[in-house]
Amino acid sequence: MQIVGLKTSFTTLIVGVFVVYVLHTCWVMYGIVYTKPCEDPKFENCINPYLAGKPRLQLSIYTALRPNADGGHTLIHKEEDFDVETKFERIVNVSLPKKTCKNGTLYAMVFVHQAGMSPWQDPRQVHLVSQLTTYMIPKPPEVSLVSGEEAPQPKGGDSAVDRPVSHWRSRLTLNVVSEDFIFDRDFLPSDVHRYLRVFQNGKKRVYLPVLFVDELSNRVKDLMEINSTSTELPLTISYDTISLGKLRFWIHMQDAVYSLQQFGFTEKDADEIKGIFVETNMYFLALTFFIAAFHLLFDFLAFKHDISFWKQKKSMVGMSSKAVLWRCFSTIVIFMYLFDEQTSLLVLIPAGVGSMIEVWKVKKAFKIQVIWKGVKPTFIFGKSDESERRTVEYDTLAMKYLWYLLYPMCIGGAVYALVIEALLLSLMVSFLTGVYAFGFLFMLPQLFVNYKFKSVAHLPWKAFMYKVSELYKISFERSSGFTLLDVSEMVLSLKDNNSMVTGNLVLFVRRWICLGKVQLSLLPC
Repeated sequence: MQIVGLKTSFTTLIVGVFVVYVLHTCWVMYGIVYTKPCEDPKFENCINPYLAGKPRLQLSIYTALRPNADGGHTLIHKEEDFDVETKFERIVNVSLPKKTCKNGTLYAMVFVHQAGMSPWQDPRQVHLVSQLTTYMIPKPPEVSLVSGEEAPQPKGGDSAVDRPVSHWRSRLTLNVVSEDFIFDRDFLPSDVHRYLRVFQNGKKRVYLPVLFVDELSNRVKDLMEINSTSTELPLTISYDTISLGKLRFWIHMQDAVYSLQQFGFTEKDADEIKGIFVETNMYFLALTFFIAAFHLLFDFLAFKHDISFWKQKKSMVGMSSKAVLWRCFSTIVIFMYLFDEQTSLLVLIPAGVGSMIEVWKVKKAFKIQVIWKGVKPTFIFGKSDESERRTVEYDTLAMKYLWYLLYPMCIGGAVYALVIEALLLSLMVSFLTGVYAFGFLFMLPQLFVNYKFKSVAHLPWKAFMYKVSELYKISFERSSGFTLLDVSEMVLSLKDNNSMVTGNLVLFVRRWICLGKVQLSLLPC
């Protein structure tokens, strides 16, 4: 008797691993936001909230040169009748010490204590320390290529520009857990434990108000450079309540951002990640994460099928080689621009991988063989058969018509940018603008070749179907305002995915027209 084995494809294995990963992530997220309460409040292991007794509280904020207040402290704001349930926002002017103005630091000490009592003498006070300054390299001066005028350089030359200077964090966001949650000492979350201060009140254990300083709200756009002439700067103090589940999630996110910074992420990279959580609704963020996770799967499968398609492809019949060459060029230009702009690694790494794949596809499309003679490479181009030469003729004809439209647009765009706008443009930015503007147009040669051959069977449809999901993801991101890409990168992605949608539409139309017919020298409709 013959035993037939069950063959599992690589795609099925990847999908299975992805499903397990999504389920595990859901379970971990549930464990973060859910905390098991103490079932019997009279049980000795229960830790009761101090806020349940409705005490009169006061909020006091001090500044100090050191986090332990050695060297003195200054009161900058206080809320005498501090109501935990009432949100507010205050703007105060903070006087800067001379040491802070000379590239020094300054800390904020936030106290929640009993009303009418000094926080330094209150045994039941809670406090946190937050840094009001951070060090960043100042933005370099802009130079106009048209007028040649430069912004005034700071004293000290180039070394002064490259030296990190102290910047003022103009926002201080505070939160207090307002819900009367009763903790079970045996199931006390480790992330909340460091913010919990417990004291013994008779036979009961009571925890003081859980105070939290939201570091994720400190964005790069809110930073203000401190110089020797700065005497006082504004500080926006925002307060709002926070639920226990969101507090635990926020603690994990702050720790994750801090870990990324320790691994080499710059302040700009960390700021982009902060923006994901701060500027997006939590439920909408969860939905976006699920969509992004499925897009990651489809993107991986698209890469896999695209590589498999080109790896097995021996002939370029029906394929526009010039479109492949342009796609390679545009991808490399975009990668170089992102690298020059020090874009987030979350965007830069996929762009680099895509560039290498496009270079490999050009090698396959033009049948290039590289032979090394010592350190000198020799490039050998393969020969084309009759069908491939016919494809090249159609491709050349399409490019000929395309240049009639392309030349006027390039010249007009260059004149407009240099003469009318007089903006700061570099050669890389000019190339990038051309990639974005004419990316749609360079998809036309492939459509022209499809029209001449009356077929679309030679295209990598599996890769197209996976990539088309990017269009819906980007549309969802743009409508929700949650994305790591800027507008130009978004246009490029929409350009590529618009071609995928067009290709699928052509496929369906061709199959409808060619029902019952057989294509010559190509696969049937």
